[in-house]
Amino acid sequence: MSTELLLSDQVRTADAVIQVLEEAGITMVFGIAGGHTGRLFMALSNHQNAVRTVLVREESLGGVMAEVYGRLTGRPGVLIGQGPWVLGNGLIGTLEAHLSSSPMLLLTDFSDNPAHNLHGPYQAGTGGWGTWNARQAFAGVTKQVFEAHEPTAGVQATQFAIKHATTGAPGPVAVLYASGGLSGHVGPDSVPRLYRTPPYLNAPRSADAAEVLAAATLLSSAERPVIIAGNGVRISQAFDELEALAEAWGAPVVTTASGKGTFRENHPLALGVFGTFGIAAANAAVAEADVVLAVGTKLGISDTARANPELLDPTRQQFVQIDIEPRNASWTFPADRVIHGDAAVALRDLGKAFGPDAGRRQKGEARVAGLRKQHGYFSAPEYASPEVPIFPQRVIAALRNVLPDDAIVTCDAGENRILMTHFYQTRCANGFLQAAGSGPMGFGIPAALAAKLVHPDRAVVAVCGDGGFAMTMNGMMTAVEQNIPIVNVVFNNHALGWVLHGGGPFAAEFNDFDHAEIARAMHCHGIRVERPEDLEPALREALASGRPTVVDVVTSLKVSYRDVTSPLAG
Repeated sequence: MSTELLLSDQVRTADAVIQVLEEAGITMVFGIAGGHTGRLFMALSNHQNAVRTVLVREESLGGVMAEVYGRLTGRPGVLIGQGPWVLGNGLIGTLEAHLSSSPMLLLTDFSDNPAHNLHGPYQAGTGGWGTWNARQAFAGVTKQVFEAHEPTAGVQATQFAIKHATTGAPGPVAVLYASGGLSGHVGPDSVPRLYRTPPYLNAPRSADAAEVLAAATLLSSAERPVIIAGNGVRISQAFDELEALAEAWGAPVVTTASGKGTFRENHPLALGVFGTFGIAAANAAVAEADVVLAVGTKLGISDTARANPELLDPTRQQFVQIDIEPRNASWTFPADRVIHGDAAVALRDLGKAFGPDAGRRQKGEARVAGLRKQHGYFSAPEYASPEVPIFPQRVIAALRNVLPDDAIVTCDAGENRILMTHFYQTRCANGFLQAAGSGPMGFGIPAALAAKLVHPDRAVVAVCGDGGFAMTMNGMMTAVEQNIPIVNVVFNNHALGWVLHGGGPFAAEFNDFDHAEIARAMHCHGIRVERPEDLEPALREALASGRPTVVDVVTSLKVSYRDVTSPLAG
């Protein structure tokens, strides 16, 4: 089939850019107009049936929403806005995408003033005298930066950005449009010629057959295997492939913190999160393993309890690592075998090496059952605590009891995230999201907004502390305006829990605010909960309301992240 031209008629450059997004399968964009990007928003008004435009109240919301859209769909999430504020305000989502390998596009500008570049230009990021250097600034937090100074470059730079955002290890890519990059028109006679977008898109390839065979041979020798699943499983949407291999190999599955949600934790082979804040049964399985398969994980410092050899040790264990980024393989620990490639493809190819073997699976499930019995597994007595103020574990138990199995929970940063990671049991793949790459406060609410847009038929709940809620509560205004019925559960302990428990009360305590009342002032539904017996009725009410809802729960400071820190990290 011959390659087709992008355009058959002359169109405005900005309309051609939006056509490129359509051809790449991007169904929504996030942001707020400013600078030269106003032309993109004008073009989006002509494409409303194909690309939903989500207007946010501040770029940090749009950045997180774009990052989560990319993480959940595998297609680049798009943040559009003016250069200085996409960089400054939108950096939360960009940095998370950079560190967690989420495909993302920053469509922004130089805010240049061509006729007055030497006259102390206002806001300009051209890098000239008296300006800031947008290219240099964005280069520090993205995979690649493209510049577009004239119309055809504006279109091609967008296509190249999509290609780079999704090729290899995904990540954020910035396109900086100069004034001329979005002005004028393009068409079939443009020079250089403009072609359709699909050939620019990344297509995963089969893993190297020799690498797969060598890895399968090593895995087959395991007596006490374990699989460590990281965020790379989510990025490649490899949930089914992971489950199929675990069952065929008979291997227990643990996840990193960022990988939580890639394997349902009620599966008979699941042991939950391992590492510094992990579950004791998961850490025990990893520590006793003779062969470890690490999938889509960098095995960072928190995952490995600061590289404690009692947990992971290449001198007594053999490692097989799957990663699309060659630099990640044998980074923390030397791997005996490496499969370079997309996790879904590699797991599928590796799974073909294991035929059905009920005995292998039964052995693995018996091992998991024994570890759960010995160490406990989502069975903390605090789940039923009658204490007032309410224990966080009691809130988490209420979430488990009320939410449907396919619910999506998003977490903010801080102590609430650590407690959720440790105590909340996921019951479906892709049911838990957190910003484990950079860990910023203010992530939970916009992440929930994006998750609900991507999965409108699933219940979506954001969990945050009162500190994180204050940072992005304007996201609830977006929820009302865009009709996105998320539920936001606030752990209201009047403090920055992590800071308070880590160093003391100085500069860590807040006044007692009624966040439910604040929510009602924003035209959301608001429920205040002060007693544990009211938790489940409040959550049911929130889910049934069909409206953006804040459930403000007065929680105890008696529980600390230190309570769930593994002795291995001491």
